Amino acid sequence: MSHEQHADTDAAISLLVVDDHPVVRDGLRGMFASAPGFTVLAEASDGVEAVERALALDPDVILMDLRMPGGGGVDAIAELTRRGVRAKVLVLTTWDTDTDTLPAIEAGATGYLLKDAPREELFSGVRAAAEGRSVLSPAVASRLVSAVRTPAPGPLATREREVLALVARGTSNRDIARELFISEATVKTHLTHLYAKLGVNDRAAAVARAYERGILGSGA
Repeated sequence: MSHEQHADTDAAISLLVVDDHPVVRDGLRGMFASAPGFTVLAEASDGVEAVERALALDPDVILMDLRMPGGGGVDAIAELTRRGVRAKVLVLTTWDTDTDTLPAIEAGATGYLLKDAPREELFSGVRAAAEGRSVLSPAVASRLVSAVRTPAPGPLATREREVLALVARGTSNRDIARELFISEATVKTHLTHLYAKLGVNDRAAAVARAYERGILGSGA
């Protein structure tokens, strides 16, 4: 048991919390500090400070608000991407800022969660982001579907839709291959085709774009 606890400490996910509201920062810091497997390295109150702290501290995951006086989250995410920062960025939204969510994904965010999501959903979202998986809250995604309706691009093959639906649930390539009885290499090929058809470069953006265009939604 002591060995497992020691391993958990060694593998703690380091966090940078970015929000212009001190109460929100304090709440998130307290929440993650009280849970095993997480370490909050620092806080930032705007995008400019977030970039400085991320470059100095090299966190695993950045929890990023979008609209902040003194430097917004989308610009900060774009700057972090330009500088090649390895941290995964999770956007925290209350959905009064929904128009910025897609630009945030396109700028390089790994995904997004609701600020009022249950603790376990926040914890699992951060763990998934740290592992390189896209994090797309079902509640946010469903609102995105109803908020944005544009015609779908060229038709996706049935198998591509199946892969995309599994990706939207945060399923890994290995588990997608197992579920669809295909090889992992074939999964990657389908993803390559999906990215090309959707005009995106990664999993999170593919799912966000698919919801935006109505490819994923009530029928997916």
